[in-house]
Amino acid sequence: MTRTVPLIVFPAIDLKAGQVVRLAEGDMDRATVYGDDPAHQADLFARAGAQHLHVVDLDGAFAGESVNGDAVRSIVSAFPGHVQLGGGIRTRNSVERWFDLGVSRVVIGTAALEDPDFVRGAARDFPGGIVVAVDAKDGMVATKGWADVSTTSVVDLARRFEDAGVAALLFTDVGRDGLLKGANIEATVDLARAVSIPVIASGGVKGIDDIHMLALHARVDGERGGVEGVITGRALYDGRLDLAAALAVAAAAAV
Repeated sequence: MTRTVPLIVFPAIDLKAGQVVRLAEGDMDRATVYGDDPAHQADLFARAGAQHLHVVDLDGAFAGESVNGDAVRSIVSAFPGHVQLGGGIRTRNSVERWFDLGVSRVVIGTAALEDPDFVRGAARDFPGGIVVAVDAKDGMVATKGWADVSTTSVVDLARRFEDAGVAALLFTDVGRDGLLKGANIEATVDLARAVSIPVIASGGVKGIDDIHMLALHARVDGERGGVEGVITGRALYDGRLDLAAALAVAAAAAV
């Protein structure tokens, strides 16, 4: 008897100048501030039942190095579950530093395109700890905080890491991110079918229906690939999605 693995719901905390924000289409000039205490926000998500958290150092994504390190450390201290961190992680030293500080997974985006050997080495040395971000603008990979768009397709980049041992692919439809347009379920599922690496959906989640649909494509226990999780931010902060309800839907779909 096959059994699907429960879809992981990752509430998101995006950091800009130490504040909790959400951007529209990755534009730093279109930021909505939701709070100035990231650790408190992490605690609220934990109290709602979250066991995983997705954190992005937005300033770091543009700078190419950690900028909101103090805020990240406060989140890791406050959140009892698993913290997945992205934003400006482009060197071996930064990968090691975040793991030493208690981060469970690091997300590598720009460096995955520019220095794939670095990603492969990190995935080998930190099994289960490396997530490759495949951020898409019209199907092409966007880098450097989504400011640049490459000539490499999302599927081509993903396939470069088929046998590298990365834990998951984080697929974001940049054109939907922060806009509550609904997750790009078709593109997410197509990517999950094209590769043998589990895929995390991100960008545009607007309500419980997105969680329902993605849970239908959750990965099967013992098999590779499939949809592993979904990241949601603005829908939670705006009250359009109840985190406890989303977690319940994800758990029920696996039964």
